[in-house]
Amino acid sequence: MRISVSSACRLLLGLGLLAACNQAPPATAPTATKPVVPGPDLATLTDSAAPAALLAYGKQYPGSEVLVKTRLGNIRVRLYDDTPIHKANFLLLARKGVFDETMFNRVVKNFAVQGGQTYNARTIRLKRYRLPPEIRPEHFHHKGALGMARYDDEQNPGRLSSNTDFYFVVGEKMAPFQSQAMAGRKLTPAQIKAYATVGGVPSLDGQYTVFGEVIEGQDVVDKISNEPVESDKWPVKDITMKVEVVK
Repeated sequence: MRISVSSACRLLLGLGLLAACNQAPPATAPTATKPVVPGPDLATLTDSAAPAALLAYGKQYPGSEVLVKTRLGNIRVRLYDDTPIHKANFLLLARKGVFDETMFNRVVKNFAVQGGQTYNARTIRLKRYRLPPEIRPEHFHHKGALGMARYDDEQNPGRLSSNTDFYFVVGEKMAPFQSQAMAGRKLTPAQIKAYATVGGVPSLDGQYTVFGEVIEGQDVVDKISNEPVESDKWPVKDITMKVEVVK
């Protein structure tokens, strides 16, 4: 799952003027301040500092489910406890509103839909720290799996994950011999059954960290997968998102 680099950047500029003649200026309303979201300062996180900071955050501010809201519907996701760094990172970015300024930027029909790419001027400047892999054999790329994207092995031999770019697996159903051949390794009976009954992409197993799964709204993921795309797999009509921690 390669990370696309967007050339799209949108800037919204608002201008307001107020004129008064022989009148005292109206009282200025107090400026509303956004509540401070607890957790590490994203600007200070690095590849080496992120793991400890995120593990501490996850213990202090736990969570287990998030809701991804899109124009095509909502996707409810359960995050895995045994991938604690990826889980805490996703919770932190959701609570800080980072994902709310991103969109689905790479859509490959019957394969996967990738989101988390930034388009807002503020988040484009978000510091890019990476996450150590938390690849677990029991978490594989069946349909509905949530994984974290990364650069390929040549640029990233340690298979460190992106901090913002995630994907939902779509895939296709396949016979046992097909999933076994695509995986390139011996699959468990449970994996063979899942790839035969719900589908997925076994060639991604062991290559990327899977840290959650869709529990409601897989039909929305399928709708995103079927959206018309440009030549670079970016949807013709933007699919922005709002992500909130619900549990």
